[in-house]
Amino acid sequence: MSGRERPRRLLLVNGPNLNLLGTREPDVYGTETLADVERSVAEAAARSGYGIRAVQSNHEGVLIDAIHDAREDCAGIVINPGGLTHTSVVLRDALAGVALPVAEVHISDVRRREAFRHHSYVADVAAVHVVGEGVPGYAMAVDRLIEVIRARTDG
Repeated sequence: MSGRERPRRLLLVNGPNLNLLGTREPDVYGTETLADVERSVAEAAARSGYGIRAVQSNHEGVLIDAIHDAREDCAGIVINPGGLTHTSVVLRDALAGVALPVAEVHISDVRRREAFRHHSYVADVAAVHVVGEGVPGYAMAVDRLIEVIRARTDG
């Protein structure tokens, strides 16, 4: 995309099991659904003149392909990798490889959960981290990511 203005769209990536939001462990993840997440992100992005493309998959390769495709039509990525946060080097490498600003989101506070959830392979490639803010954390991540995008564009 060199020489061209970056598109005003964000990629929203939700990893494995996030399709079960609203019914999966509501005491941990709440009762809002994936559709609620996507609506919240779209509204937050629209306030700054951005659109979104949303993908959720329980298959790592589908997520990686969507991240690769974002190079062509997105200005940044908002991602909740789900359990892949703690296991997937290849997802981390895909995010690093596309060289787009990334916001990592987790609905629950992974730092207060099981020890295996304390490490994130995504953390070092993300410019924004929002953890433990529930579904509203996605909109917070969008706002912060757009600030990062604007700073990179202006700077």
